[in-house]
Amino acid sequence: MAEIPEERMEEIKEAYEIFCRTTEMELGFDQVGDVFRAINLNPTIEDVENALGNPTKEDMAAKKLKIEEFLPVYTKLITEFTEGTYDDILEGLRVFDKEGNGTVMGAEIRHVLRTLGEKMTTQEISACMDGQEDMNGSINIDTFCRYLLEEKKAE
Repeated sequence: MAEIPEERMEEIKEAYEIFCRTTEMELGFDQVGDVFRAINLNPTIEDVENALGNPTKEDMAAKKLKIEEFLPVYTKLITEFTEGTYDDILEGLRVFDKEGNGTVMGAEIRHVLRTLGEKMTTQEISACMDGQEDMNGSINIDTFCRYLLEEKKAE
């Protein structure tokens, strides 16, 4: 297992303890993603399940981890987890650029974020899209990609 810096270890332990539901200080498999997000990681559900060894739905609901078992899962996730790059985001948004002019309709992007993949809440969507649309409701995809990546760095 890779060495985890002491400061990061303290963050992990604090988040782990907050999410523990048992007196034995065990964390449910179904809470692992929440702990990762509490320490400013943003893995997908698929990333979390992969780090856990692709458990069944029953295992996700029933299995528990002690801190010693959680740390290798954390290490596996940070080793294998890759965030979207500028090109990944740009490519995904270009699908919605029907006119090929570098813009997409904000309403369409809001709809996609609300309904496809790992759905976002209205508040999450508003937080990432406020101020991005022009008077016609269009979003410049290059500017939007750069904004999203800057916001991620700020976290």
